[in-house]
Amino acid sequence: MTIRAIRITGDPVLHTPARPVTDFGDDLATLVSDMIETMREAPGVGLAAPQIGVAKQVFVWEWEDDSHVLHEGAIVNPSLWRSRPRGKLDEDADSEGCLSVPDFRYPTRRSEKVVLTGLSPSREPLRIDAHGWLARIFQHEWDHLQGDLYIDRLGFRLRRQARADIREAGWGKPGLAWVPGVDDFENSGHQTEET
Repeated sequence: MTIRAIRITGDPVLHTPARPVTDFGDDLATLVSDMIETMREAPGVGLAAPQIGVAKQVFVWEWEDDSHVLHEGAIVNPSLWRSRPRGKLDEDADSEGCLSVPDFRYPTRRSEKVVLTGLSPSREPLRIDAHGWLARIFQHEWDHLQGDLYIDRLGFRLRRQARADIREAGWGKPGLAWVPGVDDFENSGHQTEET
């Protein structure tokens, strides 16, 4: 297993839809193992293949809920059904971050319930009904496979703030990345527990 560099917003792979996986061989198994190791080292609760520069429809997740139940897995070529988002945006409860926009968090409207379907890396059919934070993780990672970042979903005021923060950080251009365990964004005062 290898820790891979995580691409930072502005890299074209993050802003382009990922391609379906057609080869379920050893390369896919290695990719998934590397993604899990990278996600854990970051640390994050999810990671999509485009975030490490691989334009394939794969994402992984690992998150423990308030009841200490561990939710973990990997999915290939997923589809996602979402319920309609409801309720008012909560600045704290809806705060989201991204390993490709490290050290920043913004409240993001998400659906409370989703149904994730696709294939496991060993080509077994998967279906997961999720709600709450796990549903948020799935939506976040799904967006990555569509070429979208969570900041693209922000309302006007927050999107403008995110763009200013990104400019100030010197990001938003191709070729920027960070390596978990080497470049430690988490110690800069912001918490990036997200995907």
